[in-house]
Amino acid sequence: MANQKIFAGARIRRVRTAKGLTQTAMAEGLGISPSYLNLIERNQRPLTVSLILKLASVYKVDPDELQGETGLSLAALREVFSDPLLVGELPGEQELVDVAEAAPNAAAALVKLYRAYREQADRMSDLSEMLAREGRTTAISATRLPMDEVRETFERHGNHFPAIEEEAESFHKLMGQMGLMGPGDDLSGAIRGWLKQEHGIVVRVLPVATMPNWRRRYDRHSQRLFISERLSPADQLREIAMEACLLRMSVAIAAEIEVLKLSSNEARRLARFELGRYAAHALMMPYQAFLSAAERARYDVDVLKSRFGVSFEQAANRLTTLARPGASGVPFFMLEVDHAGNRFRKAGAQGFPQARFGGGCPKLAVHAAFAQPGQILVEAVEMPDGAEFLTMARTLEGPQGSFAERPRRTALLLGCDLGFREGVVYGDALPGAPGKAGAAPTHALTPVGPACRLCERAGCLARAEPPVTRPLGLDEMVTGLSAFDFQ
Repeated sequence: MANQKIFAGARIRRVRTAKGLTQTAMAEGLGISPSYLNLIERNQRPLTVSLILKLASVYKVDPDELQGETGLSLAALREVFSDPLLVGELPGEQELVDVAEAAPNAAAALVKLYRAYREQADRMSDLSEMLAREGRTTAISATRLPMDEVRETFERHGNHFPAIEEEAESFHKLMGQMGLMGPGDDLSGAIRGWLKQEHGIVVRVLPVATMPNWRRRYDRHSQRLFISERLSPADQLREIAMEACLLRMSVAIAAEIEVLKLSSNEARRLARFELGRYAAHALMMPYQAFLSAAERARYDVDVLKSRFGVSFEQAANRLTTLARPGASGVPFFMLEVDHAGNRFRKAGAQGFPQARFGGGCPKLAVHAAFAQPGQILVEAVEMPDGAEFLTMARTLEGPQGSFAERPRRTALLLGCDLGFREGVVYGDALPGAPGKAGAAPTHALTPVGPACRLCERAGCLARAEPPVTRPLGLDEMVTGLSAFDFQ
């Protein structure tokens, strides 16, 4: 680091102004020209060793202060401006460097203010969840991005849209009447035929090198729909089905978006995408046929994915939509997370059970699934209020690229009330399941909670945060099992 150039223009300027000197006067004291000092203050010239020594002897400047803490403040500012609300505000990092150099105290205050904002936002979120658990609603909320609004709206709504289901069934029958598809025929070929016949659209699968960043792209000028070869056959089918559904069901999808009462055009655009995916699943797995197959297979996702030629994720997702009045299935809910624990997909037949289940507990098998890729982990869990759930977790493999790319892997949790265990094949894996040799008459339950900040289980080894409902701290003579034990 001895050869590292030191640019400390802002600090030199602060020293000069604090002493009430002009550039000419300070340059004279340092034995350099005013123009050279001007270049130094604008960070167009680095400080030399002789100049640093002169600053120390003439103006009593500590050489260590010239290094400053720009690196630390710059890292903290990067954290602030990586927030989704601010990520597009700066054209580049140089402006952050300028702020850190020219106004370090203001930069520190900005970081402190941002961290206080994040803490308050987390507390507001916790408060909203606590009130929801008590059956009370509140208008208090933090600033939401359009994606957050769409996700929360879909979770409250429940993952069933009757009008789209009817349109999908009608579309499926239409392709049969047009002679595009008969019993046992390829659905992908039928949809491609419909797109070509009705809209003149030709589907082409392109190599990764040609389309490296997109799953699907529609070229209006050439009337071609391009699909990436990095997608699995099931995901390619979903992309083709989405395009067809967005064309065929545009009126029904627009009507559902109006019912959701979203606040911005961006949120409505994102909702259209989500409903397009829902419609694609409904077309790939027609409601009545899928429900009948699910009941016969006792909701075995592997059996269903093979029968309908879909992926594990698509079949599991479809199970959460079986809520048609008079013809409903087991009310499953679904949660998808990544390695870092980010929750980015939650859905449920009756609305994701946020208040009762939460899904934020680190003890859930969905987090352990990453250590056993491709294996299905089944367990029964119990919430602090006594609610019991049957859960199944498994990893999902994302789009494949090349050897040099790390594949995207997430984990999916599928759950339902434990009372449905007899009708679900995964219930057979629980201790005490009927017909198991030596099975105990009762089933073992894993104690979990909605999320650490909302859970009051004492002595939990997995606790990552203290609960907001209890004061943190123990008797000085007692050390608990958790670093966040509470009174």
